[in-house]
Amino acid sequence: MTGEVVVVGGGVMGSSAAWHLAARGRRVTLLERFAPGHDRGSSHGSSRIFRLAYPEPEYVALAVRALPLWRRLEEETGTALLELTGAVDHGPAAATSALHAALAAAGRPAELLDPARVAERWPGLRADTSALFHPEAGRLHADHAVAAFQRAAAAHGAEVRHGVRIARIAVRGGGSGGGGNGGAGVELVTTEEEVILAEQVVVAVGGWAPGLLSGLVPGLPPMRVTEERPVHFPAAAPLDWPSFIHHGGAQLVSDVGVYGLGSVDGIKVGFHGVGPVIDPDHRADGPDPRAVERVRAYARRWLPGVDHTAPTATTCLYTTTPDHDFVVDRRGPVTVLAGFSGHGFKFASVLGALAADLVEGRPAARRFALGAGRGR
Repeated sequence: MTGEVVVVGGGVMGSSAAWHLAARGRRVTLLERFAPGHDRGSSHGSSRIFRLAYPEPEYVALAVRALPLWRRLEEETGTALLELTGAVDHGPAAATSALHAALAAAGRPAELLDPARVAERWPGLRADTSALFHPEAGRLHADHAVAAFQRAAAAHGAEVRHGVRIARIAVRGGGSGGGGNGGAGVELVTTEEEVILAEQVVVAVGGWAPGLLSGLVPGLPPMRVTEERPVHFPAAAPLDWPSFIHHGGAQLVSDVGVYGLGSVDGIKVGFHGVGPVIDPDHRADGPDPRAVERVRAYARRWLPGVDHTAPTATTCLYTTTPDHDFVVDRRGPVTVLAGFSGHGFKFASVLGALAADLVEGRPAARRFALGAGRGR
């Protein structure tokens, strides 16, 4: 089997890349090792936060670009994916002021509030020290988004295959992967010993990136793969809640932030990046009761609108780089999408476009490039 571009990984990033590439007329095959709708990676579940608020202008600009692309995907597939409920950031004034300044500089609406005003507007949420409300935020339905990207890719001619696990990838000959017809640039071998040849490959395998890309892509930063344990709590009218982020500070008694949002499964709450380092092929059986209790204790204090006595715990993989910036870059015929966990899902609609740009020979953004000189 030959193909112009093979995308390895059918999570939200790979599926978005397949959509954009196929929409640009590329011959695309998307390979995913698990069944549709699986919960083994980082893209499953009923909810992810969408927001424009970042202190870094690059991320604000990227989220602004992502918003109309989510709407385009909704229109193409006839699927509601993004609901703008607004979002509340709260915690140290330095954090909320930086977000307010970045949004103002980008010409996006935002409003600084005190904790009393937050309690008045959202009685189920208690704010710490200072708060920022920004209306261009809300939630994405993760499972529906992945499925929509794949349907849209298929509608543009992409082949979507599940149950295909890639064991190794090799660059063939002098193939530059420039998009011409000078021979295949990569060889992929499945665990069933099927050989797949392609001019280029896009690798978007989440927590499996360190293993699959080792020795293949120079300049790849170290990546930390952890198993995180968010919790859903029952609440009255959960879909009326804004998304929220509690930035670390003295009141939280932690440097680690907490995030939350309403969903069809209740109010989802989680600590950011505190789970144990794991091998994604050998995960613990079920949630850790200690981790659940930590989230329950948080909910008792800061979320008076939830029933903290009835938690439902879930798990997901986090894959992060040391600077928490993404990797979106290309080496020869290999394009890498990696390191998105904790804040990447919202950008998927535009990151797939950036991947397609790389395949077509455009340079990577410096912040997301492989090798030295990246980051903050």
